[in-house]
Amino acid sequence: MSNPWEEISLDDYENHMSLDSVRQLQTMNQIMRQQLEAYCVKTAMILGVAGGNGLEYISGQKYIKVYGVDINSDYLHETEKRYPNLSGILECLKADLVSEYGKLPQAQLLIANLLIDYIGYPSFQKVVMQVKPQFVSCTIQVNADTTKGWVSDSPYLHAFDRLDEIHHQMEDLALEQAMQKIGYQPISHNNYPLPNGKALSRLDFKKQYQEV
Repeated sequence: MSNPWEEISLDDYENHMSLDSVRQLQTMNQIMRQQLEAYCVKTAMILGVAGGNGLEYISGQKYIKVYGVDINSDYLHETEKRYPNLSGILECLKADLVSEYGKLPQAQLLIANLLIDYIGYPSFQKVVMQVKPQFVSCTIQVNADTTKGWVSDSPYLHAFDRLDEIHHQMEDLALEQAMQKIGYQPISHNNYPLPNGKALSRLDFKKQYQEV
């Protein structure tokens, strides 16, 4: 059976995420800007790149290579069309991060925004160990009101019906513990409230190198 993300159109996804009652696309855009500018690195990998929201902040003076990874090839094709100015820097890769993480190249910075929610902590640990980044910056969704569904109500709601098959409820502490188990220590934590009783939680980690 196909992954649910392969069946969701980019228009439905972006239209839903940008609604005034959701505002996740706009919030994620500013988070991506902060992530891309935060660390002294030359290579980065963005997991779940979708339509490339935030890639306009990639500086050719800073980055020599940025990998955009997604399971949906239509998303990747649209990202390439939207950012022709990043030719030679941006490389889009189609991969199922649960079963194909071994094909990922290495990068100094790994960005995973609203991505771990759909592959779970163990698979994300395997991805991190494959990519071997110095820094990891993650954004997860936190639901302050547990009586509401984790997908915000909107005219596009039913486009996301199958996501229940792969969704994992995220918690800050559980993510920190999962990262510490593979040698990454938390270095920053920021929360971004949303208009519908939800919030985005950004956690950044740095690889702890063992002394020899």
